[in-house]
Amino acid sequence: MKKFFTHSRIQQIILMLVDLVVINGAYYASVLLHFYFNLPPEKYEMLVARIPYITVIYIGIFMALRLYKNLWRYMGFLEVTKTVIGAGIGTLLTFLVDYAFMKAGYIFGINCLPLAAYVDAFLFITFLCVAVRTCYKSYRALRNSSKRRVGTVNKNIMLIGAGNMGNSVLYEMSLSGYKFGSPVCIVDDDPAKQKLRIRDIPVAGKTEDIPKLVREYDVNEIIFCINVIEPERKKAILNIAMSTGCSLKLAPNIDEYGGVGKSYTDRIRKVEILDLLSRPEVKLDTKVCKYLTGATILVTGGGGSIGSELCRQIARYNPERIVIFDIYENNAFTLKNSLDRQYCGAPQVDIRIGSVRDIKRLREIFEEFKPSSVFHAAAHKHVPLMEDSPYEAIKNNILGTYNTAFCANEYGVKNFVLLSTDKAVNPTNVMGASKRVCELVIQHFSKITDGTKFVAVRFGNVLGSNGSVIPIFKEQLENGGPLTVTHPDITRYFMTIPEASQLVVQAGGLAKGGEIFVLDMGEPVKIVTLAENLIRLSGFEPYKDIDIHFTGLRPGEKLYEELSMAEELDARQKTGNDKIFVTKPLEIDDEQLERDIKAIDNMKPDEVRDYLKRLVPNYKPK
Repeated sequence: MKKFFTHSRIQQIILMLVDLVVINGAYYASVLLHFYFNLPPEKYEMLVARIPYITVIYIGIFMALRLYKNLWRYMGFLEVTKTVIGAGIGTLLTFLVDYAFMKAGYIFGINCLPLAAYVDAFLFITFLCVAVRTCYKSYRALRNSSKRRVGTVNKNIMLIGAGNMGNSVLYEMSLSGYKFGSPVCIVDDDPAKQKLRIRDIPVAGKTEDIPKLVREYDVNEIIFCINVIEPERKKAILNIAMSTGCSLKLAPNIDEYGGVGKSYTDRIRKVEILDLLSRPEVKLDTKVCKYLTGATILVTGGGGSIGSELCRQIARYNPERIVIFDIYENNAFTLKNSLDRQYCGAPQVDIRIGSVRDIKRLREIFEEFKPSSVFHAAAHKHVPLMEDSPYEAIKNNILGTYNTAFCANEYGVKNFVLLSTDKAVNPTNVMGASKRVCELVIQHFSKITDGTKFVAVRFGNVLGSNGSVIPIFKEQLENGGPLTVTHPDITRYFMTIPEASQLVVQAGGLAKGGEIFVLDMGEPVKIVTLAENLIRLSGFEPYKDIDIHFTGLRPGEKLYEELSMAEELDARQKTGNDKIFVTKPLEIDDEQLERDIKAIDNMKPDEVRDYLKRLVPNYKPK
């Protein structure tokens, strides 16, 4: 019984009872008005007799239109429109029932009312039903507004953006009773909005005035509420806001807002470092990616941070099957469960455990699934660790790439995409040099293949990937600092995991064979700037609250990275996607490369660097 009489159910019953009184009262008033307030007794009896079926008609229509399921504190144009439609249909049905009873000579003598009475009843019902709901909404708004005025919440909030999103955030703040804080001012760069008010909150200035207004209104928190804005402009505004030392948050955009049961205010989140590095959205060409549709796709290293995102991006193009091949089972298992929940088994996701060093195991995978495309993401990528274990780097990276490419060629795979790195350009470390040899392996197989398109995709650091700098900085912040940076001038190219994965998938569709695709990484970023911004976003002041220590360059580390070698730049061309460039392969001795690959099994660990110097002449170890 308690489950039936929930708070929402009680509200629905109360609203139905109010509507019952309103509907029947409206008919009584319309008839009374028609007879100039001198109602004959027989007309009164007829009105009483009509109460049951009028109530059933109108309440039934309102229920069918879900008017009792709506939260009336959110009432808008749609709910008013439904009320008008419901009142109109109810009035028409009431007239038809009255007419039927009149023709049948009903015992209570029910007759049709004057037509003007039906029109008046319709108007009364519409007005009163909307008025009841509007009064409830206004009551809640005034009650919540009074909470803000008396200062029950001490946090003062500034909104950036006086558009639809800013209005929605203000509205939902009022509905929540300002439990998140009190909005005190808005900034917007539109001159037409200056000095105006939105929901009684002043548009007090432009974004350039943010520092001044923070002091004037004693602001504690700033919420960015602009949905459509150029990334560079967004970064500039966020940097101004961040300089104030206030807590900085983002209202959800359209993509983030989806979901059930959560409002704008529920989805407001803290600004992340990725928001300060945002670039123009990657525009995917779905035609280029059609090679994935209905196909079987193999992703080596598919459980890793980049490999797993590749699987997610591939799944968007409706392949028949995705095969995750990885030596570590836990991440692969988690990824499969995630994809199965999201796509309900289409595509089918299979996990196979094994190493790319083991060509026998690779042949078993290719024989079982016969993939049409392979994305080779399996590799050792951690620079300092590979300096300490160079033989493991070349076994896993070079030999693993050779084995996977060999099987792809042997089993007639259509597309083979190697994930490479900017560290392969003029490398100073074992990892980078090994990945440069991987690129040479791909170009070698492109020459000898019977039909497989072998390509490599070269890009820089991927934010959020395993071993990337941001998770390390966050862990150091949680421990109270300091943040460690190797050198004050060290810079890197950065890209998000989804952005890199999307471009890799596109590059696979652009492949003709033998190319090295280079992703546009934007402008390089100083690592120390990343550290400073992350400290500020956490509510601290760099060097004052949280220190930054410079530890010196690690073995094999460069101050800056390059995306193309000098000899590649002359032949570098744009592709159909302005975020992807392509370079022509350099001439190599294919027979010598084959001999060098076969020599890895018998190599001694202390011979690795000399081996890499021979294969990669511009490799200069530090």
